[in-house]
Amino acid sequence: MRSGYDRPIGPWPRREQPPEAIRLIAPEELRAWIVHEDERLLVLNKPGDVVCHPSKAGPWSSLVGAAREYLGGGAMHLVFRLDRETSGVVLIAKDERTAQRLQKAVLKRRYAKAYLALLVGELAGETLVDQPLGPDFSGPVTAKMGVGAEGQGKPAVTRFTPLAVGGGFTLARVATETGRKHQIRAHAQWLGYPLVGDKIYGPDQRLYLEFIETGWSSALEARLLLRRQALHCAEIDLTPAGEPQVFRAALPEDLAAFVLARMGAAARAVVAALQAKG
Repeated sequence: MRSGYDRPIGPWPRREQPPEAIRLIAPEELRAWIVHEDERLLVLNKPGDVVCHPSKAGPWSSLVGAAREYLGGGAMHLVFRLDRETSGVVLIAKDERTAQRLQKAVLKRRYAKAYLALLVGELAGETLVDQPLGPDFSGPVTAKMGVGAEGQGKPAVTRFTPLAVGGGFTLARVATETGRKHQIRAHAQWLGYPLVGDKIYGPDQRLYLEFIETGWSSALEARLLLRRQALHCAEIDLTPAGEPQVFRAALPEDLAAFVLARMGAAARAVVAALQAKG
């Protein structure tokens, strides 16, 4: 009998979720996530359990849909997106001119992004990964990316800097010099320090298939340790694009709680400093 794990599958299940399982955003939640707002920009701190792009479940089931409702239904443009389980800073342009300006900056890499990540293993020091990325056809998850052979894939550069180490884990600041799909997650796996909670790039990508078939379970928690991938976009710096703005989002509670519970007292000061930012 086929287990169902031998068929290729995309990044998220195609099956319809039951209505009670759909994460809906309350208007007061969205207002609490606002990092900055002016006549041109809406900057939000997205939680890890919220999708960016609109879904069939209505406007309040996605960050973009909820933001459009908050802004009165007018035009808006998502400049920087995050994967479903990644939390942190998201930029929305309120007008076409601002959107075009920032999208050009994105194409020319005239911005800087910094992430916070929890890695499995104790990374000894700052590490630069300069390895090309392309589709990984070795397993059943078609969305998975991987480091390719020399001359294959697109250039990708990621810098991992440990901020706290202990208990078999590393809290790292991660800076990307390129913007490839799943770049941080794929490079972390290649380095041998995968993200805590990563269902695709963690201990076994079949855990992702198990998750979409059965949902979150105690068996998955025992393997993955955290309900979502431990990745948070902590900062977007627009000064290289001529915008005198740097947007920050503090270390979220779920990642902070993991660090404090598993990495020891030495990490407390680091967590306090990261939670004070934003």
